Amino acid sequence: MSGTEGDVFHHDFYTAERWNNWVNQVKESDFKFDESDEPQGKEGAIFVNMEDDIILACLKIIAKCENGQINPETAMQYIGDIRDIALAEIDPISDDADMMILSLQTSLMGSFAACEAYLSGNYDENADVGDLIKVALEAEASEDIEIALGTVAEIGALVISGKELPDKAMEDVPFGLVAEWLDGIDSIAAAMVGSDSYKDDEEDDEM
Repeated sequence: MSGTEGDVFHHDFYTAERWNNWVNQVKESDFKFDESDEPQGKEGAIFVNMEDDIILACLKIIAKCENGQINPETAMQYIGDIRDIALAEIDPISDDADMMILSLQTSLMGSFAACEAYLSGNYDENADVGDLIKVALEAEASEDIEIALGTVAEIGALVISGKELPDKAMEDVPFGLVAEWLDGIDSIAAAMVGSDSYKDDEEDDEM
């Protein structure tokens, strides 16, 4: 490691305490689906904000890697630490809240896989995103979940590198694992076109 890494470079990109604060907000919200089975209002927004918070932390790690403050291996370790926090099993809250958290965690699986594929360079920069979505769906239909997730990871890596998710292709994705993973990729895309504060060096304020 270089002199800017290891013990010299320390940054709590995301902590278990931060995640637990979000989980506590879910508990306090008494979240329930409305009659259309869609999350509504402020309570539903908690889950969106939970996901955004994780994704921004991951994008900050990638930005630190790209500007040379940490190397890809260290960045992968940081991403892995966040993944372990966010994907850990959570004690039951309520049927509706548990369903939303499970959906959130499934979506984040796509996000984490994308970040790791990008950092490792394990994707074809010239690949067509629409074609890859078809490949992922075919793999899911064949119950080859590993290939499906790996393909979604490639899609996410392309998005992080600057490519767009085609609206038409996304509209045609049926509900399933690939759809939920792609939701995590869509959240990355949304975060990247929003504030670029994740590229700054300043520490985040804890919640």
